[in-house]
Amino acid sequence: MADIIDLTLVANARRTFQELLNTKGLTWFLRKEGQRLFEIEPRRVEQVVRTAARARPKHLGRAPAAAVEHCRKEIRRELIRRVVESMLQTGL
Repeated sequence: MADIIDLTLVANARRTFQELLNTKGLTWFLRKEGQRLFEIEPRRVEQVVRTAARARPKHLGRAPAAAVEHCRKEIRRELIRRVVESMLQTGL
Protein backbone atom coordinates (compact mmCIF):
# COMPACT_ATOMS: atom_id res chain seq x y z
CA MET A 1 0.00 0.00 0.00
CA ALA A 2 1.35 3.42 -0.93
CA ASP A 3 1.97 6.17 1.60
CA ILE A 4 -0.05 9.35 1.27
CA ILE A 5 2.18 12.42 1.38
CA ASP A 6 0.86 15.82 2.42
CA LEU A 7 1.88 18.06 -0.47
CA THR A 8 1.13 21.25 1.46
CA LEU A 9 3.70 20.18 4.04
CA VAL A 10 6.27 19.54 1.30
CA ALA A 11 5.50 22.88 -0.35
CA ASN A 12 5.78 24.72 2.98
CA ALA A 13 9.08 22.97 3.73
CA ARG A 14 10.49 23.92 0.33
CA ARG A 15 9.33 27.53 0.78
CA THR A 16 10.85 27.73 4.26
CA PHE A 17 14.07 26.16 3.00
CA GLN A 18 14.31 28.67 0.16
CA GLU A 19 13.72 31.61 2.52
CA LEU A 20 16.39 30.40 4.94
CA LEU A 21 18.77 29.71 2.08
CA ASN A 22 18.30 33.24 0.74
CA THR A 23 18.73 34.92 4.14
CA LYS A 24 21.31 32.72 5.89
CA GLY A 25 23.16 31.11 2.98
CA LEU A 26 24.22 27.54 2.29
CA THR A 27 26.89 27.48 5.01
CA TRP A 28 24.20 27.93 7.69
CA PHE A 29 23.01 24.39 6.91
CA LEU A 30 26.50 22.89 7.27
CA ARG A 31 28.36 21.83 10.40
CA LYS A 32 31.00 24.28 11.49
CA GLU A 33 33.33 21.74 13.05
CA GLY A 34 33.78 18.08 12.29
CA GLN A 35 35.88 15.70 10.26
CA ARG A 36 34.09 16.26 6.98
CA LEU A 37 34.23 19.62 5.27
CA PHE A 38 30.68 19.66 3.87
CA GLU A 39 28.58 17.84 6.47
CA ILE A 40 24.89 18.73 6.73
CA GLU A 41 23.70 19.82 10.17
CA PRO A 42 20.69 17.58 10.98
CA ARG A 43 19.11 20.06 13.38
CA ARG A 44 18.92 22.69 10.62
CA VAL A 45 17.01 20.27 8.41
CA GLU A 46 14.76 19.46 11.37
CA GLN A 47 14.18 23.16 11.96
CA VAL A 48 12.95 23.60 8.38
CA VAL A 49 10.58 20.63 8.70
CA ARG A 50 9.23 21.75 12.08
CA THR A 51 8.61 25.28 10.82
CA ALA A 52 6.70 23.89 7.84
CA ALA A 53 4.68 21.59 10.10
CA ARG A 54 3.73 24.51 12.36
CA ALA A 55 2.51 26.46 9.33
CA ARG A 56 -0.15 23.81 8.64
CA PRO A 57 -3.75 24.87 9.28
CA LYS A 58 -4.95 23.74 12.72
CA HIS A 59 -7.96 21.87 11.35
CA LEU A 60 -5.63 19.43 9.54
CA GLY A 61 -4.07 18.25 12.79
CA ARG A 62 -0.55 16.92 13.09
CA ALA A 63 1.33 15.94 9.98
CA PRO A 64 1.61 12.19 9.42
CA ALA A 65 4.99 10.70 10.31
CA ALA A 66 5.50 9.47 6.74
CA ALA A 67 4.95 12.97 5.39
CA VAL A 68 7.40 14.48 7.86
CA GLU A 69 10.03 11.88 6.97
CA HIS A 70 9.45 12.54 3.27
CA CYS A 71 9.99 16.28 3.85
CA ARG A 72 13.21 15.55 5.71
CA LYS A 73 14.48 13.48 2.78
CA GLU A 74 13.45 16.14 0.26
CA ILE A 75 15.27 18.92 2.12
CA ARG A 76 18.39 16.78 2.61
CA ARG A 77 18.37 15.82 -1.07
CA GLU A 78 18.11 19.47 -2.12
CA LEU A 79 20.90 20.44 0.29
CA ILE A 80 23.16 17.71 -1.06
CA ARG A 81 22.45 18.85 -4.60
CA ARG A 82 23.33 22.45 -3.73
CA VAL A 83 26.49 21.51 -1.82
CA VAL A 84 27.70 19.40 -4.75
CA GLU A 85 26.91 22.25 -7.13
CA SER A 86 28.87 24.64 -4.90
CA MET A 87 31.81 22.22 -4.74
CA LEU A 88 31.87 21.91 -8.52
CA GLN A 89 31.83 25.69 -8.91
CA THR A 90 34.80 26.11 -6.59
CA GLY A 91 36.69 23.23 -8.18
CA LEU A 92 36.83 20.84 -5.22
